[in-house]
Amino acid sequence: METVSKHRTLLLCVAGLGATVAVTCLFLSRRRKKRQLRRVGEVSQLFLYPVKSCRGIPLQEAECKEYGLKKDQLRDRHWLVVKEDKVYVTARQEPRLVLITATCDKGHLTLGAPEMDDLQIPLNLPKTNAVLTCKVHGNEVQGRDCGAEASDWMTSFLKSSQTYRLVCFEDQMKLRNPKNEYPLYTEDDQVAYPDLAPLLLLSEASLGHLNTKLEKKVSIRNFRPNIVISGCEAFAEDTWKEIQIGCQVTLKRVMPCPRCILTTVDPNTGIINMKEPLETLRSYRLCDQVDREVYKSSPLFGQFLKVLRRGTLRVGDPVYKITY
Repeated sequence: METVSKHRTLLLCVAGLGATVAVTCLFLSRRRKKRQLRRVGEVSQLFLYPVKSCRGIPLQEAECKEYGLKKDQLRDRHWLVVKEDKVYVTARQEPRLVLITATCDKGHLTLGAPEMDDLQIPLNLPKTNAVLTCKVHGNEVQGRDCGAEASDWMTSFLKSSQTYRLVCFEDQMKLRNPKNEYPLYTEDDQVAYPDLAPLLLLSEASLGHLNTKLEKKVSIRNFRPNIVISGCEAFAEDTWKEIQIGCQVTLKRVMPCPRCILTTVDPNTGIINMKEPLETLRSYRLCDQVDREVYKSSPLFGQFLKVLRRGTLRVGDPVYKITY
């Protein structure tokens, strides 16, 4: 009798476990079925910006990492210009930064600029070079100094009365948390030198819509996106909470991009006009009143994204909006 009771108890346990597994599988199956992909466009351009505020490199394909785009040994916004007080410098303060090109060859970062000899900097800097504690948007982030030659080159090209230095972010360094700058981020969100997120996305249609309102047209380079999308309506990207690009990469929207005077720097001349296209954007792309405390008077144009699933991005890849 006792043996029968034990067998009955065992059978009930097994049955209960089986029911639990079945319910779990059913739940996951239904959840997978609810995840739907709807094609909304395709990737038309990719850009990587090795040095913050310097000219971007157009790419046909790139690796999409948790910190942003990577191509060979170049990573997006992993070099930074700083002042003597270690506060970061961008084209907001030094518009001519947009004229500096950065390429990679034989283990070196090569910088080029009008009327300047090319400068080569080792990608693997000597460990004897100082690690500086720098500030980006008021938050501390480290960078290894690229040396006196790089400092002299940057200071000379920018015709600065103060000394500028170039620093590089290395893998072992502590990343910056943008939550300290915008409350829409979480404790897990981390970046090196980008303003707020690993990736910035903008559609060709949104740029085209803006240009219909401008006397002097602007290019996509005024807005420095990493990913440009074609085949969608203007500002459709504002509605994409989560997207899949190609078969692998999954991205999640964090917040719209608040625009500043950097958009008024001509990417071809390095001259800042302080007005357009920013004033026109302010006329129709301000946030709702309820979000005014966050974005203030900054117009919103493009979307900041974080990486949920890594992979390779290619020009021509289909873009899918994910819904559940």
